Amino acid sequence: MAVVDRAARRHRWDTKFAPYAYVAPYFLLFGVFGLFPLLYTVWVSLQHRNLVDSSEAYFIWFSNYHQLLFADPYFWNAMGNTLSLWLLTTVPQILFALGIAQLLNRKVRTRTLFRMGVILPNVTSVAAVTIIFAQLFGRDFGLINWVLELFGAGHIDWQAGTATSHIAIATMVVWRWTGYHALIFLASMQAIPSSMYEAATLDGANGWQQFWRVTVPLLRPQIIFTTIIATTGNMRLLAEPLLFNPGTAAATGGSDRQFQTAALYLYEQGFANYDFGYSSAIAVVLAIATIIVAGLGYLVTKRIQTD
Repeated sequence: MAVVDRAARRHRWDTKFAPYAYVAPYFLLFGVFGLFPLLYTVWVSLQHRNLVDSSEAYFIWFSNYHQLLFADPYFWNAMGNTLSLWLLTTVPQILFALGIAQLLNRKVRTRTLFRMGVILPNVTSVAAVTIIFAQLFGRDFGLINWVLELFGAGHIDWQAGTATSHIAIATMVVWRWTGYHALIFLASMQAIPSSMYEAATLDGANGWQQFWRVTVPLLRPQIIFTTIIATTGNMRLLAEPLLFNPGTAAATGGSDRQFQTAALYLYEQGFANYDFGYSSAIAVVLAIATIIVAGLGYLVTKRIQTD
């Protein structure tokens, strides 16, 4: 009888505590590599700390945040650039990914090869992509300007202007990440029952109407997911603007800070000016801004899909 009781007790303990034991490694890793760095960043943001000599650190509490939000025009310039690039990258990514997924979902020859090809830009090194695109958008010998000259448009100094530099950087990001989102949409499209398209055909809907009235509404969870993923990535662009114009003006995002993002401004303050406390404050504000923008993107996407 005692053996049966012990077995029943072990079974109850296993049923009650085993799920927590299974997920414990994730929370342990998250606590070490996610939560602790986040809390440490907040703690450092309340200090005046030099990255080279941390022994001279002392608390100044919210002075870094006051300076950042009320007396630093460079930060607001960087945030404006960040939001501009977010808009220029996120919306085209989702739209192009939907179109590519729709094309790859059709029965065409060598479609497996095309499906493999769309993910290649994503596995390419971001440094290599940025350097190549910087050459393509070169002012004097860039391929883009050469093509524009064929149509009489003339040379464009892509790095010098705010709008042109944002378009060039957004092109890099869209080219690299569109295929990733397209595969997510493609996998979801293949799970849609064919009977729904057959019913839409019987109702007289053409291919375009079926795409917008059947496919897109059923992809709402995936569209929301990819919008949030794209937002969190595009709000912290660093490598693309940093390598787009290498040299003395790399950390400032151009001679007039015309394409300096918030992440790049964080890099400048932390690793060029060695102001670790101020750069940590930028990181905290950028994280909060990313959460807000991602939330707004979620609400807008959900509203559009509902309508």
